[in-house]
Amino acid sequence: MAEKQLNKDIVLVDEQDNEVGTMEKMEAHRKALLHRAFSVFVFNAAGDMLLQQRALNKYHSGGLWTNACCSHPYPGETAGDGAIRRLQEEMGFSTPIQKAFTFLYKAPFDNGLTEHEFDHVFVGEYDGIIIPNPAEVMDFCYRSLEEIEASLKSHPSRFTAWFHLAFPRVKEWKKQAALCIG
Repeated sequence: MAEKQLNKDIVLVDEQDNEVGTMEKMEAHRKALLHRAFSVFVFNAAGDMLLQQRALNKYHSGGLWTNACCSHPYPGETAGDGAIRRLQEEMGFSTPIQKAFTFLYKAPFDNGLTEHEFDHVFVGEYDGIIIPNPAEVMDFCYRSLEEIEASLKSHPSRFTAWFHLAFPRVKEWKKQAALCIG
């Protein structure tokens, strides 16, 4: 499954997320071209966030902790549909998700690849069984936002580059969502 994913085309975009073309995934990462991506953050009913530890064989950031899943929508697939697909492929479950926000980031890696993404962030809730794909996920756990925040400060190198950027925004989004409900 992981090898199949490496050869897929991804959607290149401008800074307003307008599609400007497609390119093979690894080539886009070698050339550091801006492309569409998504990140899914999942909470349980207690408010703890699901983290996954990326498999060691991932093309970058292997062994690092991050959100429930992230990837790229296929050409012709919405970011939301891609997020639902990939959550099932990586973590072995489906749950309703809602769009929280978008952000742009660029993160170079030691292996010559660069993530330059227009990232669509989705949030969901799930308390069921998790059956991660071992080709994608080495481990997983639920942690409180306070525990995650402390770990990001004490051990920043254990987390992915995009998680450092997205986590504070998700935390703020969750706080604002609670205010709207309450």
